[in-house]
Amino acid sequence: MDKFTQLDGLVAPMDRANIDTDMIIPKQFLKSIKRSGFGPNLFDELRYLDEGKPDQDSSQRPKNPDFVLNQPRYEGASILLARQNFGCGSSREHAPWALLDYGFRCVIAPSFADIFYNNCFKNGILPIVLDESIVDGLFKEAASEEGYRLIIDLEAKEIRTSKGRSIAFDVDDFRRHCLLNGLDDIGLTLEDSDAIYAFEAKHKAASPWLFREA
Repeated sequence: MDKFTQLDGLVAPMDRANIDTDMIIPKQFLKSIKRSGFGPNLFDELRYLDEGKPDQDSSQRPKNPDFVLNQPRYEGASILLARQNFGCGSSREHAPWALLDYGFRCVIAPSFADIFYNNCFKNGILPIVLDESIVDGLFKEAASEEGYRLIIDLEAKEIRTSKGRSIAFDVDDFRRHCLLNGLDDIGLTLEDSDAIYAFEAKHKAASPWLFREA
């Protein structure tokens, strides 16, 4: 998992509450467990004018010109600004996979569904919870300023706007540690690899018959 320390990113505002995981990545695209390749189908039902199908070349599909990610000013955005209860619905881990594969490393919203929130940290995305009034202000700034960017400083736990304003945010110390060091669940386990190998060697020496080849 890539480390997350500081992100200077373009902001894409999605002014809609209760975005569920089926809207983030529709069910027909859940056949793969590769963690990659889901970006073209992120927000598929909102993004395209036709019905998406697995293994379809999305570059040739008709796009909805009114959808935020299809607007040229938001091309290359890495920070998604959203409304309350983002990521609700089923617990599919494909949702953060699709966001990450598209290029988003941070989602800012007044609230998140619990399982989606946890899955974000496990996949290298920083979900930031801010008061609704602050999120309202960010939406207004993003609408009025083309090329609107934010700097997300995870070490300092603050957001810096283009006008120099700082916004503090809270994040669990353990989750912050994992993101700063690029540690997913496997990475955390491998930090103890020396102890694991030592235990295996001791167990093999004590019970060699368990390790005999058939």
